[in-house]
Amino acid sequence: MDAEQSHRLALGALDRAEQLGLLGWVLPSTVEDPIELMGLRFPNRVGLAAGLDKDAAHVRGLARLGFGSLEVGTVTPRPQTGNPQPRLFRLKSHQAIINRMGFNNAGVDALVQRVGGWQRDGTILGINIGKNATTPLDDAVQDYLISFRKVYQYADYVTINISSPNTTGLRDLQAGERLRDLCGRLRAEQVGLAGIYGREVPLVLKLAPDMDDDALRECADVAVAMGFRGLIVTNTTVARPESIPLALAGEAGGLSGAPLRERSLAVLELLAGHCGTGAALIASGGVMSGADAAERIRAGAQLVQLYSGLIYRGPGLVAEAARTLAQSPA
Repeated sequence: MDAEQSHRLALGALDRAEQLGLLGWVLPSTVEDPIELMGLRFPNRVGLAAGLDKDAAHVRGLARLGFGSLEVGTVTPRPQTGNPQPRLFRLKSHQAIINRMGFNNAGVDALVQRVGGWQRDGTILGINIGKNATTPLDDAVQDYLISFRKVYQYADYVTINISSPNTTGLRDLQAGERLRDLCGRLRAEQVGLAGIYGREVPLVLKLAPDMDDDALRECADVAVAMGFRGLIVTNTTVARPESIPLALAGEAGGLSGAPLRERSLAVLELLAGHCGTGAALIASGGVMSGADAAERIRAGAQLVQLYSGLIYRGPGLVAEAARTLAQSPA
């Protein structure tokens, strides 16, 4: 079956099972392993990475899988269809995925309407925001500010996505004056919104694994200096290990899953040593087992996020990872 069609059908089945009250019968209860981070209380250290539920259309069912946090999006100010299909490819023998979805979503207004009526029962909600593909890079900050204002009152934290490889020019925002301008203006907006809503919603930056070490350090330094509370390490990669079949290696897009494990871990170790306690580190990329999750915590992460691992291992991975971390030294 086409990967994107399979994705839609699986989430539709999850929704139906949640509506019928079946999930409580077949899934273990949420593992309680609370951690205080970024001024928030996470029920456990296992979260869903952005990208699986871009429009927050399936949060009720996903929350029942036992996640301590869900990150929805990436959402943009205006609806957009994303890149032409096919744009999602499974590499089953490698437990990997290549995607070039291109921020396909129904727009920020539709997302906040959905999450506004969701009773979360303690699940932490992150909202991941990006720019529209048609917005010139020079105007990108305005896109982020528009979405940030609209999601602020509904989010527990907000992730700034400037690291997806699937929107032309987006990664140019990760360095220099563009990065400083974006982070500085979001921080100023955060201060103003905190005064209105009576709480400061943490800002988190998601990093690409394809930058060199100096660029990664610079990006982290700017974010921390501007008041960002967390870093997600990492987004998908445009690199292609030699083991990837030639028939798929040429497909444009971001590679995730098991082949990303080594690079994502290396970036995590680099930033854990560089940032110290300056920012919370959230490990994402190649977390395919409870052992992988524990390895990320030992390397300096405070939280882990799943996506491709959930596709290949199924919902049981959530409880496996959460139990492993609950039984591991902090």
